[in-house]
Amino acid sequence: MNQKDLTSAATKAWLCLFVVSLLLALAACGGASATTSAPTTTTPTTVPTTAPTTVPTTAPTTVPSSGNSISIAQFAFTPNNLTVKVGTKVTWTNNDSVTHTVTADQGAFNSNALAPGNSFSFTFSKAGTFSYHCSVHPSMTATIIVQ
Repeated sequence: MNQKDLTSAATKAWLCLFVVSLLLALAACGGASATTSAPTTTTPTTVPTTAPTTVPTTAPTTVPSSGNSISIAQFAFTPNNLTVKVGTKVTWTNNDSVTHTVTADQGAFNSNALAPGNSFSFTFSKAGTFSYHCSVHPSMTATIIVQ
């Protein structure tokens, strides 16, 4: 090897070392922040106190027996709770864009699959509380109270 080849090889080695060092420095700067931090002090702030306020709670929606229709829309039954008299016919209408069911938790009624736009009706012949859900979307639940 001649002097020119040695100088060229040394330059390449230094250049590679510089590039690797630069990449390591960039990687260190681009990572997550350090886990240690300088201790901080907090200055207490004074929050004015006011008398407590009373916020009324909202009871579940209960519709009298004159409203015997339940809408299924946006993955919910509306109204969520309905109170009717014995002998009342209740109709559920699927106003959603997907198929749903109206399925009693204790088996009193089951609509099977209701395509969008379809309805299901059931006449309540005895008093009681009837919880129901959509078997396709189990988080959809509601209740019928029959008096």
